[in-house]
Amino acid sequence: MSIIELEGIYTAYEGDDKPIIKDLTLNIERGEYVVIGGPNSAGKTTLLESINGLVKITHGRAAVCGFDVRRSGHDVRKKVGYVVQNFYFDPFTPFTTQQVVMMGRYGRLGLLKRPLEEDYKAAERAIRLVGIEDLAQKTIGTLSGGQQQKVMIAHNLAKEPEVMLLDEPFSNLDFSAREFLQAILLDLVRGGTPIVIVSHAFDGLPDIRIHLVVMNEGRITKDICCPARAVEDIVRKSSLKQ
Repeated sequence: MSIIELEGIYTAYEGDDKPIIKDLTLNIERGEYVVIGGPNSAGKTTLLESINGLVKITHGRAAVCGFDVRRSGHDVRKKVGYVVQNFYFDPFTPFTTQQVVMMGRYGRLGLLKRPLEEDYKAAERAIRLVGIEDLAQKTIGTLSGGQQQKVMIAHNLAKEPEVMLLDEPFSNLDFSAREFLQAILLDLVRGGTPIVIVSHAFDGLPDIRIHLVVMNEGRITKDICCPARAVEDIVRKSSLKQ
């Protein structure tokens, strides 16, 4: 059984009569590196939100990590890491980097359960893995956009997710930070965790087989596996045909 199974799904935001995702079918296996490309407003971010149970699925079947997304979205979100695009922390946000990363464990545990030693250790591992030990005691609102991006990646890694979703994760990172993050993602893939990335930047992908999904107007127009070097060309040509 695939870890993500979407079959003929339609999704719509609350109060919107028109579906954003239309009759979409997609299967993602453990250990896959998935890149979602396509033009603006193609439904790429909505697809990630649909997988994570954050937008209403009106028709079709959706299962993630063995849970029915339509009935058990909360259980799905305990298993899924999701790094959103364009988040912003007010400069006066009082939480330190260490506290924000630790909040990733609460997402897994539930708000009413006290963290154990293993939870603190998971948060510490995530901080070391992303290389932000020097930011641990700094309040997140005082950090740069790129530093905040790293903190939110660590926040989701601390969750020890079974699926990792990332929306434009490289947008605020310089070249060296992007390479560093790609190495982390590649380790997750090798450990069996599927990575699902929405991106407009296709350079620097790991030299492995990529599961490429191209979208347009809420539908999948291409769903193939290909070498990393072919991704950008396939997305460009697919978008030109629309």
